[in-house]
Amino acid sequence: MFARVRLNALALLCASLIASVPACVQHGALPPSTIDNERVQLLIHLVRQDCGACHGLNLTGGLGPALTPTALGGKHRDYLSRIILQGVPGTAMPAWQPLLDPVDADWIARRLLEGFPPLQGALP
Repeated sequence: MFARVRLNALALLCASLIASVPACVQHGALPPSTIDNERVQLLIHLVRQDCGACHGLNLTGGLGPALTPTALGGKHRDYLSRIILQGVPGTAMPAWQPLLDPVDADWIARRLLEGFPPLQGALP
């Protein structure tokens, strides 16, 4: 009897942990270490080249606003992640959700708020 109760409690605990994983990803609760170095380099390239086409190659502004820590001051990471994934309707800012997942968007948002790293091998 007690073994069955413990198994049911364990099953309930496991189910609740599994159910909470998507919420953690969605709310940016996963640490940046969940992205390997190859993915980091791909994300840096994407931001510097694709986002840089509108926001400037140095992310200091162009057709789109600057994405520097100073320009983004006061913006919350979750807000930036949401814009990255969903875009901004009625503007040229596209939704990147078809290409990026919430962990990618959170990583990008964190780095934008800190100062985005340069392309590997790029001149300073």
